[in-house]
Amino acid sequence: MRITMKRKLSNQFLRNFLVIFLLTILATVLAFVLLSFTSELIADSLLKNRYPASAIIKEDYRQIDASAVVQNGGGVQVVDKGYRVVYSSGLDTIGKDKLTAEEFTTFLTESKSKPYHYDILYQPKGEFWLIVTFPTSIRLDFSLVHNKEAAAGDFLRASSAITFVALSYLLLIAFFAFIYSRVTAVSITVPLRKLCDGTRLLREGDYSARVDLRLKNEFAELQNTFNDMAARIEQEISLRQKSEEDRRRLILDISHDLKNPMSSIQGYAELLLQKSGLTEQERAEYLKIIINNGKRANRLLTELFELSRMDSPEFSLKVVRTDICEYIRQICGELVPQLEREGFKYEFEIPEVSIMALVDTERFSRIIQNLANNAMRYNPPGTLVTISLTVQNRQAVLEFSDDGIGIPTHLANDIFKPFVRVDDSRNSQTGGSGLGLSIAKKIAEAHGGDLILCQNENKGSTFRLTIPAI
Repeated sequence: MRITMKRKLSNQFLRNFLVIFLLTILATVLAFVLLSFTSELIADSLLKNRYPASAIIKEDYRQIDASAVVQNGGGVQVVDKGYRVVYSSGLDTIGKDKLTAEEFTTFLTESKSKPYHYDILYQPKGEFWLIVTFPTSIRLDFSLVHNKEAAAGDFLRASSAITFVALSYLLLIAFFAFIYSRVTAVSITVPLRKLCDGTRLLREGDYSARVDLRLKNEFAELQNTFNDMAARIEQEISLRQKSEEDRRRLILDISHDLKNPMSSIQGYAELLLQKSGLTEQERAEYLKIIINNGKRANRLLTELFELSRMDSPEFSLKVVRTDICEYIRQICGELVPQLEREGFKYEFEIPEVSIMALVDTERFSRIIQNLANNAMRYNPPGTLVTISLTVQNRQAVLEFSDDGIGIPTHLANDIFKPFVRVDDSRNSQTGGSGLGLSIAKKIAEAHGGDLILCQNENKGSTFRLTIPAI
């Protein structure tokens, strides 16, 4: 797959580069054609073509009229057969009165390399050379000349040399295009291969797969998108696994907590049916045990139903504008008889001011009642329970503290999960259903606040309840 992808991209780049190369050659040819056409258009307007040597030459150089050439910035020189400059007017690029044969030959052969246009014409009767000179504006020397009178061997050798050079040039360009196509393809196929490998790992279940391309182009954006997607998938899978574990644990806990009372009800009911000669006192005790276990099972199912309803999207509160200080005082007054009956001490610190909040009065009292029930269930008589209320950053903050046995460190992070209890034995006589704190936290969150367990270095435990004040 990797080799196929690489070849496909390389071949595609190679085809693209060859098309561009052919178009470049075509454009070059068209450019030469246009230059030739342009040269013909402007030929008549150039001074060198308006005043050629053939137009002013005479048999006697003394009769030559060079005024028009000189007036247009040119020059006229006459060199006799002895290589002496016998006449000069206007622009003079020779700079000498007499030349040697070698110097004159050099002048003739190098005339095309100088920034001047020389029109040289020999007059056989007068035996002199007429040289008309104009400064060159722009010159591009390129010409292809074919003379049919040339030797066949020379033509073949010249054609072969030109063909060899052209083919070598084309092969060199094609080789560069091939190499560049491969290099360009690699710069794309390598990141794509890494992305494909990462995608394959994700498909196979390795959600920790990440891609590091070490690039700063569009592939870097694709890399970041891929890694973000992989991280999100890994997080979602982790949450799903945790949710599945919590669900299994919840089912086990429900089964365990329902099994005991139901087994007890079944056992004592069978005992009442099968055992004859029971006294009224024994029968009453058995019926009391059946009733208590039935109440316990019913209470557990009621709390499960309430917890499930709070997780439903249809769940909503019936909030009313409430003076939270007065409201908490009423709840505390209702707790006093229970605390005194269980032998608990209590202190309430509620400010004598009005702090308004939107509260579902029926459900909000459930939070404090559940906290109080836990304190009385797990702590010995004589424990001090403290309830205080303050306002911090537009939040009503209620702290519920006790100086009892506290909550073990290993349960601190899970204390608000369903069926988590301080009593690990899950004894129905010493512990509740394990749903009270879960319900209390969900009610607090539904009010736009929260319920947390504070770190308490001293004896006991402290719960902090916050809701928005208005």
